[in-house]
Amino acid sequence: MKIGFHYDIEKFRLAESKRIKSIGYKIIKDSGRNTGKIDVIFTSDTELLKINVEFLKHNYLTDIITFDYCEGSMVCGEIYISAERVKENARLNDTSIRSEIRRVIFHGILHLCGYNDATNQERADMRAMEDKYLKLSEGK
Repeated sequence: MKIGFHYDIEKFRLAESKRIKSIGYKIIKDSGRNTGKIDVIFTSDTELLKINVEFLKHNYLTDIITFDYCEGSMVCGEIYISAERVKENARLNDTSIRSEIRRVIFHGILHLCGYNDATNQERADMRAMEDKYLKLSEGK
């Protein structure tokens, strides 16, 4: 199947989508799973807040929400990303928007592969995996 990128905001398009997809497929393969259909949807703070309130009952801004539709070893889901939050997080973390977008996409795919970030140890493990795949995506 495939990883697809979709946009419901203007003036934002992902650069180097082929490279990002190839790393996404690698994450899934490294997890011992198979790629199903993954849709990555770039949206606004307003839209992601609506999704957060409606589906998760959280009334705050976030950069990503992942819906897991996996069945067995098949990785399927929807990853909603706020382009505004990613840009703000890049500024706050003194990193490039390009790098932060990749990190968030990889974070969502890692969630679909069964990784969590609820505890301090899980967050540290997730960050290490994000860093690993981010370096690969940048050719380092």
